[in-house]
Amino acid sequence: MNSKCITKIRNLLFDFAVALITVPFGIILGLIGFALPLKTRFWLVRCWRQTFTFFERHILGIRVEIIGAENIPQEACIVISNHQSAWETVGLQQLFYPCVFVLKQELLKIPFFGWGLSAVKMIAIDRDTSKKALKKVTDQGVDRLASGISVVIFPEGTRADAHTLLPFQIGGAYLASKTEAPVLPVAHNAGAVWPKGASVKGPGIVTVIIGKPIPSGLKPQALNAHIEAWMQTQIAFMQERAQSNETR
Repeated sequence: MNSKCITKIRNLLFDFAVALITVPFGIILGLIGFALPLKTRFWLVRCWRQTFTFFERHILGIRVEIIGAENIPQEACIVISNHQSAWETVGLQQLFYPCVFVLKQELLKIPFFGWGLSAVKMIAIDRDTSKKALKKVTDQGVDRLASGISVVIFPEGTRADAHTLLPFQIGGAYLASKTEAPVLPVAHNAGAVWPKGASVKGPGIVTVIIGKPIPSGLKPQALNAHIEAWMQTQIAFMQERAQSNETR
């Protein structure tokens, strides 16, 4: 049996295993989640996530390399990350627990999975109403940060191809201008291991680079430009390193 066939079998097994654990957690959070303390809801999602990560590592063969973990602050922060695949929607939760994501509203409608998202107060926005979405991100983002919950934002707004970066939207930088929470830039290459829209992912290593916290005070446009330039540098570094490893 060749490696491509083995990879496809592993992916089918992974998808089945994830569905198997998502259904019961979704039912619990969907039926009684509203009555549970928020910490308990986060704990339940954490249990689901740890199981997901176990399957990811041992079925798909995806490992994670973290560079700059010492830069993660003790207090809640605003995480600004690039967006390449479905991996970071789970993987970054592991790093910045507890946290919420700014995500599109339609995801809450997904049975079982969406129920879990709703239970932990994710910030769901309608992209077609940009002014309302910006206000919602700001109001709810300030609330989550005040509660000790980090906010993860993908300023590109949608997934990019591996090794590329789309233009930034203003939401995350605007939220940063309205709070004193530190801003943490994050770059990763998940799209090279778990491509967007692909049914087959792994095996491989996802590299996550965590930059030093950026103090509050920069204007939104300046903050976006600063983080975008930093991300471009990190993405180029990861691509060059991957190419170098391939030629060895």
